[in-house]
Amino acid sequence: MLGSITIVKILLPNFFFENETVGSIQSFRKNIPSQTNIETIEPSVLWWVHKTDLNRIIEEIKEIPQLRDMLIDKIFERTFDYMNYFFSMVKNTPQERYINLLKERPEIIKRVPQHYIASYLGISSVHLSRIKSILAKKRI
Repeated sequence: MLGSITIVKILLPNFFFENETVGSIQSFRKNIPSQTNIETIEPSVLWWVHKTDLNRIIEEIKEIPQLRDMLIDKIFERTFDYMNYFFSMVKNTPQERYINLLKERPEIIKRVPQHYIASYLGISSVHLSRIKSILAKKRI
């Protein structure tokens, strides 16, 4: 994606920025409709590829180890991101999740509206405001 930021509204929401890829692996592998919706929150240019074309590309890169490994690495990275998100939702408090977001993905804090961030953290916008206020007081 060029010049864009995208939030994907699924059971595990996420944010995608310039030059990142988004897709439904489950939909692709099982030939079922995707459970995801893509919503851009900045002016965006999205590029898409049809499944038949992607299948052909995947077949071609199987013969090129470096490209094959890059594709596999990207799939694993996304899987690890979702696993980390899931475990964070289970074991961390909303404040801990927000602090981790500040440390690990500060671009989200800078570019994404607060109500999307609150949804991503699994809390209300009001609760997010309280967390930000508490953290601001602690830094004084």
